[in-house]
Amino acid sequence: MALTTSCKKEDASSKIDASAVDVPPASPDAIEPDVMVGGPEVSDQTPAANVTTPPANGKFPVMSFGKSEHDFGTIKEGDKVDYTFDFKNSGESDLIITDAKGSCGCTVPEFPKDPIKPGKSGKIKVSFNSAGKPGMQSKTVTITTNTATGKEILTIKSSVTPKAQ
Repeated sequence: MALTTSCKKEDASSKIDASAVDVPPASPDAIEPDVMVGGPEVSDQTPAANVTTPPANGKFPVMSFGKSEHDFGTIKEGDKVDYTFDFKNSGESDLIITDAKGSCGCTVPEFPKDPIKPGKSGKIKVSFNSAGKPGMQSKTVTITTNTATGKEILTIKSSVTPKAQ
């Protein structure tokens, strides 16, 4: 099977609308790093959806974790384990968690739905189901918040011993 294509050579300058208004280029600082081509990750949201709007008082909440990574050690394939991450809002406005998602269906987070006042603490429980996951495992939970960065990342790890065949 052969596939052929042809290109019609055109002069791009003939497509310019002389009545169009010039738009200045955007500042590189105005683009979120995770939505830039070649950035660390690809986002399925529009760039505007990734911008965190500053609070009216200009002060963001800050989500401070005792630790943001937990290693379950060696577990058996099929074990269901969980860990609770403790955090504190060390910022100056209410912390709102709008979503938390595991990097795969085997990792399920539970998070507080009510705002966390400045100085108050909360917990995020992360459950991991090792069924069908033999070997070294490293999973993340992405927490969508109203912090300055807009998201926080938690990590769980484990070495899963395969079931005997």
